[in-house]
Amino acid sequence: MIKISELVKRYGDLLAVDNVSLEISQGQIFGLLGPNGAGKTTIINVMTGIARKDKGSISIFGKDLEKNEIEIKKEIGVVPQDVAVFEDLTAYDNLMFFGHLYGLRDGLLKERIKEALEFTGLWDRRKDYPAKYSGGMKRRLNIACAILHHPKLIIMDEPTVGIDPQSRNHILNSVRDLNKMGSTIIYTSHYMEEVEELCSEIAIIDKGRVIAKGHKDSLKSLIASEDKVSVQITNADESLISAVKKVYGVKECVFEDETLKIISEKDSSNLSQIIETIQKTGKDIMNISIDKPTLEGVFLAYTGRTLRD
Repeated sequence: MIKISELVKRYGDLLAVDNVSLEISQGQIFGLLGPNGAGKTTIINVMTGIARKDKGSISIFGKDLEKNEIEIKKEIGVVPQDVAVFEDLTAYDNLMFFGHLYGLRDGLLKERIKEALEFTGLWDRRKDYPAKYSGGMKRRLNIACAILHHPKLIIMDEPTVGIDPQSRNHILNSVRDLNKMGSTIIYTSHYMEEVEELCSEIAIIDKGRVIAKGHKDSLKSLIASEDKVSVQITNADESLISAVKKVYGVKECVFEDETLKIISEKDSSNLSQIIETIQKTGKDIMNISIDKPTLEGVFLAYTGRTLRD
């Protein structure tokens, strides 16, 4: 559905996007993950015609963006990073304005306005001005304005920045629902947990470059060279530690803070054997936790710093 090839964008001496290539399939929720200033919004701005590329090519819906910009834009809905609604218009009139820009008229426009406001939970507040809205409600109004025309592609740029948990959950659920209704979604964020929760295919961006891309499980497996398990027990002695070390695949076992910390070779699939070995010694297992690799860990492994640094 989208193909970006060797995209370059400069702002003076700043290389904001550095030879980025991405492919996004129809029906995906595709995540662009990276810290603030990584280049995510610049990529979006070039895709939507707000900024002009310096090099590379972009095709959307199988059409070259430069040659078919107006036609392509009709099928895209954009939820920008900064709230983009008119404060001196009611919520209803905001949608009336944007609906006219999309070419919607008369009964169909009114139908779509009601549909969008009900979808975002704002129908009962349709006569209010955005000044009376919370930050989260304004962002939901932003979404309503972007989906009026039933776009094939929805681009959401940091849609949950600075909002309350309730509105955040509403937006995340809305993203899933829009995807189920047939829209392909590009979701940018510097919140690792949001991208991990919503997206299957992910590109991690840093300093204008794609440092890793693929299915989220594949990305995490890139840094997982070992399996790590923590087993909380009341006490342990050398005989127990020695017995656990003899379990297939176990590389190391130590007892710290009432917890057996066990490192095994990757994909050993030996958890049941470890549990059985501990139980045979008569020890009570209080808790078991498996340390799984995260997207934060992938970013740390590739850049040497955390996503928030």
